[in-house]
Amino acid sequence: MKTESIYYCNYSIGEAPYGEVPAVCTSFGSRIFLLGGERALAAGLTRLEKALAGSSFSLVKEVFHGDCTYEAIRRAAKRAEEEKADMIFGMGGGKALDTAKGAACEAGLPVFTFPTIPATCAATTALSVVYREDGSFDSFYFYDRPARHCFLDLSVIAHAPAMYLQAGMGDTIGKYFECHFAARGDRLSHSSALGREISNMCYEPLLEYGVRALADCRDGRVSHALSQAVLANVVSTGLVSLMVLDDYNCAVAHSVYYGLVLLPGFEEENLHGNVVAYGVLVQLLLDGDREEALRLKAFLKELGIRTTLGEMGVSLDREALDTVLKDIVTEPDMEHIPYPVTEEMIYEAMKAAEGL
Repeated sequence: MKTESIYYCNYSIGEAPYGEVPAVCTSFGSRIFLLGGERALAAGLTRLEKALAGSSFSLVKEVFHGDCTYEAIRRAAKRAEEEKADMIFGMGGGKALDTAKGAACEAGLPVFTFPTIPATCAATTALSVVYREDGSFDSFYFYDRPARHCFLDLSVIAHAPAMYLQAGMGDTIGKYFECHFAARGDRLSHSSALGREISNMCYEPLLEYGVRALADCRDGRVSHALSQAVLANVVSTGLVSLMVLDDYNCAVAHSVYYGLVLLPGFEEENLHGNVVAYGVLVQLLLDGDREEALRLKAFLKELGIRTTLGEMGVSLDREALDTVLKDIVTEPDMEHIPYPVTEEMIYEAMKAAEGL
């Protein structure tokens, strides 16, 4: 049979995980090229430099701006090569981490991630979301393996804006519902079946700890609840992404997001994960599971996530949503779902969500 290799991202989590960097990274060399967002470096660089003090490591940093584009990836890879780096560190949010991963792939170097917000699983996945220079989506850049190690410093994350934790939980909830929906009726391989089961950890822990975690983040407090929410957002989702076939990573909820962002000004007012959470409500109602939709809506309201188009400033007018609905049903994420879905089915589910 064909050889299959599955690589996972190791991680350290706590209030001082950067202290593990020398032990984890020493076998890869000593010269580090660090790519990070300006606010991310302000939050984490001093802690990293303190962890490296007295070691054989040397560090060169570059501030990341803008989107993860192929040009930004190539530029960072060239700089790392010019600096004769042995490894690349990415520090910040999803776009900075995705650029660091792409640069490492281009330069043939190992990459390590230091997420400073818990909004996505970019720190632990083997792909980058790449944009065009005008800010529109370009493509996914897939890699053979994820980062070698992820360092989750809760002291940094606890002081990040709570809206990123909130949106991250919305996106993570989508991973559970979309994975089970897209895989329904399929005979899964071992890896995909294991990934689908891990997706359960993208919902139940958040129901238990999510509200408390959000309150703790708003207070800048490291807590058990915060750690559980961060693990769900960054690690559990990353494991699912690494293990399941791409067919099972997304479904209706993400397609709803990609349709709605076509509306002028929508993306500027609504974070990705929050809209995905709304998309889960649409998916549940499309699928006839009103009871679970009610349970989820109550939880999303506790988190402060908008649960209707009206709350997001979008009219339910059918004509105004025509382009949105057309895009939703033709999104690639809709190619592997249990049954055909039409524009009218999505619209009726949106109507049901409005009055839920």
